[in-house]
Amino acid sequence: QVQLVESGGGLVQAGDSLTLSCGASGGTFSTYAVGWFRQAPGKEREFVAAISWPGRTTYYADSVKGRFTISRDNAKNTVYLQMNSLKPEDTAVYYCATDPSGARNMGVRSVNSWGRGTQVTVSS
Repeated sequence: QVQLVESGGGLVQAGDSLTLSCGASGGTFSTYAVGWFRQAPGKEREFVAAISWPGRTTYYADSVKGRFTISRDNAKNTVYLQMNSLKPEDTAVYYCATDPSGARNMGVRSVNSWGRGTQVTVSS
């Protein structure tokens, strides 16, 4: 079974940028849509961004629209989340996930595989 592995998290200051990566270990993303979710302490996991296969269409949560950019390099089997103008409220564990049903309505219930997550902490 393909394992999703996130990397790139860390501690940054408000206004900084960070790029997260998600790789597929032991396989490929196949033709699945891939998305990013996040979960802050005491809160439910929420959708952040998603990208279709092969990458022509993207979707974003309103809270990150204009600041975050999702992209995929299918040759490298990697999906990225470029995060700019980070805010303290972006602090969370970020997870990547695959969804065989597509990117448009991606949600926690439609995802079929999760990574273990990477911590992003934004200080004020």
